[in-house]
Amino acid sequence: MKKPLIGMLATLLTVGATSLVGALPAQAAAPARAAAPAQAAAPAAPAKARAAAVTFAGTVALSNCSGSLVRMPNSAASDPALVLSNGHCLESGMPGPGEVVLDQSSSRTFTLLSATGGRLATLRATKVVYGAMTDTDVSIYQLNTSYASIKSKYGISPLTVADTHPTQGADIRVVSGYWKKIYSCSIDGFAYQLNEADWTFKDSVRYTSGCNVIGGTSGSPVVDASTGQLVAVNNTINESGESCTLDNPCEVDETGAVTVHQGIGYAQETYGIPACFAPGNRLDLTLAGCALPRP
Repeated sequence: MKKPLIGMLATLLTVGATSLVGALPAQAAAPARAAAPAQAAAPAAPAKARAAAVTFAGTVALSNCSGSLVRMPNSAASDPALVLSNGHCLESGMPGPGEVVLDQSSSRTFTLLSATGGRLATLRATKVVYGAMTDTDVSIYQLNTSYASIKSKYGISPLTVADTHPTQGADIRVVSGYWKKIYSCSIDGFAYQLNEADWTFKDSVRYTSGCNVIGGTSGSPVVDASTGQLVAVNNTINESGESCTLDNPCEVDETGAVTVHQGIGYAQETYGIPACFAPGNRLDLTLAGCALPRP
């Protein structure tokens, strides 16, 4: 994972991106210098259309990371829209082990992208609904507008967060709104426990070598190419072959055995998130089936 590093973008542009997460889970990049009736379901692009070609539609760019406009399976078109990224991409800094951010006021902005990666609009948050780097690495923002309004103004539908566990061997796309780059690979398997510096993640998605993500791709949606649904959020890669250090996560199995896969990236599963949202896109960590870490 990469902690935002000042000057990183300039370095990548002049020297070339060689490392993924140079500072923290998956990859925050340095800030760029300049630069209704009965709850109608929130619009979601047909699975077949997405399966044919995963695009940038539904993705956003943050100041230092990537993210996506998302809906839960039971979200309504009139609900306040949500944006998903990494916990280590929070503007307040990376949450420590055991720390959970809830209902924190935020006015963060996100650049909404078109299917081809062009800038469509600036979306604004009202709060951080949830953020953590314990067991997982996620941040969820609530926006000051609804899915219906975004669809009406910009023709963009949110990605649906799948509520089933991702499948080994699945064809996936890691879609970075920050870099406007789509990585293609497969799910190689799952890490029982992933340790990186002080943080521990559980049941992480391991990529095959095709998704050699870099800084700035942190928070990118991992999309199942056969369904068009979001199945994980990109967050880290082992850069130099070190074991369990920052930017060099290691896998720990049920017996405690440690394995290092240099140059291999990881993502955090998201299938458990929908169980934590009640109607109206209201987070409720006490709901049956909700396993997100609590404060």
